[in-house]
Amino acid sequence: MGSPPAVFKSIPRFILLYFLFLVIYVIGSMFMAVPGMTVSETAVSDGSGIAVSEPGLVSPTSGLLIIALVNLLIIVPLIQTSRWGGWKLALTLALSYYGAVTFIVQLESWFFLTASTVDAQMLPRLFLMGIPPAFLFIPLAVWILGKNRSTIDTTPNPVMVMPIRQWAWKLVTVVAAYLVLYWLAGYFIAWQNPVLRAFYGSPGPALPFFEHTLNTIRDSRLFALQILRALLYVLCMVPVIRGSRVHPWWTALLVGAFLALPQNIALIIENPLMPSAIVRLTHLVETVSSNFVWGLLMVWLFHREHHSLGDLFRK
Repeated sequence: MGSPPAVFKSIPRFILLYFLFLVIYVIGSMFMAVPGMTVSETAVSDGSGIAVSEPGLVSPTSGLLIIALVNLLIIVPLIQTSRWGGWKLALTLALSYYGAVTFIVQLESWFFLTASTVDAQMLPRLFLMGIPPAFLFIPLAVWILGKNRSTIDTTPNPVMVMPIRQWAWKLVTVVAAYLVLYWLAGYFIAWQNPVLRAFYGSPGPALPFFEHTLNTIRDSRLFALQILRALLYVLCMVPVIRGSRVHPWWTALLVGAFLALPQNIALIIENPLMPSAIVRLTHLVETVSSNFVWGLLMVWLFHREHHSLGDLFRK
């Protein structure tokens, strides 16, 4: 831990970063300001054809403040615990942030919501809105936090160095674990909500688990998409894990939080693209829990070479 003077010295920087994130996040949100956005019958409407939303867990203003705080509490430690600095850190973390928080998440919007609340005009804006926080805020944060080139750790780095064969089986294991966690959380948390089932076009009682699974497997597009998303998530997290200079368990907690919170915390406020408050809350619980556990598993497997099955469980 830093000394009290160092902690107090960092408070003005944190406050500055907080307000910068708020401003830049709002700039990104302006991409979504599309007048007269149309909705289908599955969305909540006020009769005018304009999408409306049930209130969120908190007001939009409070939600914005919480979203900024949550993002900052993840971005700042990711910067401060990295062995890298300068443009290498700024660019790799910006790419990781954009990929994990915007690009991979909006692939699901494309897959699930283009038949309901996301039209052809809205879809590209969902991908654009994440650019300012990633590629403007993160480089500014690296500079404000003093992570310049002189802070780079040049000592030998054994993190993630392992034979290709080990990389291969660990990657297969991590992707398989993502599919299992995604499907279990999706069925036993999300799919148990009748409002959510109706929102996705499956009203009525939920099918038994194995029948539901078999029916979904027959249409392989969903699982193909989730394999792609898992691989992209791993690609986004490799620089974070590789660049971390703290204990692997601290890295695991950071990666778990990184995969779970920034892309889901906005579900606490109203959102016309997912108008039902209970649907948003259900997805929040489902995705935060499964992604956090998966992030822990990813770091556990990838942070170093393991020489045997028993070695997996040693410190």
